[in-house]
Amino acid sequence: MSESLRTAQSPVAGPDRPELRKALQEIVDSGITGVHLRVHDERGGWAGSAGVAELGANAEPPADGHVRIGSNTKTFTATLVLQLVAEEKVALDVPAAVYLPGYGLDERITVRMLLQHTSGVFNFTGEYYEDGTVAPGIIPATVSGKEWVDNRFHTYRPEELARLALSRPARFEPGTDWSYSNTNYVLARLLVEKVTGRSCAEVTQERIVRPLGLSGTSVPGTSPEIPRPYSHAYYRYEDAGRQETVDVTRHNPSWISAGGDMISTTQDLHTFISALAGGRLLPAPLLAEMAKPHPKSGFGLGLRVQEAGPGGGTLLFHNGGAAGHAALMYSTSDGGKTLTASLNYVDDAALSLTGAFLKAQDRLVQEVFRGGRTGPADEAVGTAQPAA
Repeated sequence: MSESLRTAQSPVAGPDRPELRKALQEIVDSGITGVHLRVHDERGGWAGSAGVAELGANAEPPADGHVRIGSNTKTFTATLVLQLVAEEKVALDVPAAVYLPGYGLDERITVRMLLQHTSGVFNFTGEYYEDGTVAPGIIPATVSGKEWVDNRFHTYRPEELARLALSRPARFEPGTDWSYSNTNYVLARLLVEKVTGRSCAEVTQERIVRPLGLSGTSVPGTSPEIPRPYSHAYYRYEDAGRQETVDVTRHNPSWISAGGDMISTTQDLHTFISALAGGRLLPAPLLAEMAKPHPKSGFGLGLRVQEAGPGGGTLLFHNGGAAGHAALMYSTSDGGKTLTASLNYVDDAALSLTGAFLKAQDRLVQEVFRGGRTGPADEAVGTAQPAA
């Protein structure tokens, strides 16, 4: 076995998985600093790591280390909104402005549009267009280079982010197109807080974290801390003509809010996505709504939907990156087979590791859900974007 690849078997370990160990090594060889993978399927549970947890050190990423899960946060937030729909406290096709007065929201924007990214609201972390151009965001985000580094401990209020974003022209008329926007989920967070009268962090703990026993999952708010153990996240930027790389494991995640601020582990993500897909968190009709893909994007309500190919079935998933940390979260539609992973890497304003990240997710899906058969790369509108 390569020195850079050590396998940590899970407590419910099945047989060794050399094909998965090989896939992990290929991911590290592509430029990712470290990766930890957890798989639960008909062969049992398996977990393994490759690469390193810290640049210049030798230790591999810890088994079930804590990681900033980026836009996997959106699946948690969407679940909260849909639970409120199940309780008839919120309606999917009612204007979001009914629940969020005072923000000047277009009355045509429904709650469903927020969850499915069809509202057209400006993305406060920056807009990405099909021709490759980027419209800068309205706060320093991870596409901002040194400006984000210098401001990474600044506190932003979700109300502030929402108002700043809504002050910009919409990208398109509500419901006429699809575009990934972190603003949608800041608004979804504010909706949860308005309807429940409690913070989104408290509601997440009460409705998801505690019932499922997610001991490694948290909504950090404005705290820059991350519980140990963890792998280190890095960011590379240019300063006075020099390339600098800084450890950004600690940063204030309020800059991304419910667009991608949560912390979790691969074990907790497995528990969450298998419970969600298995019908433990939502009534069947609402889970079906959540998993109904938009024709352009494959995005449901806080979930993506993908056909794995012959024998692989339908996959429910979300992935996300957040300043040198990333997480993958996949499940079959019945919750019976899952893939969760955490990655640490050197991020930068140019998103240089986008290709490696997308290849990593497709390589793992290929091995776990397609039995090693190759297939089309995952659609990843947003998954390669910061905290997307």
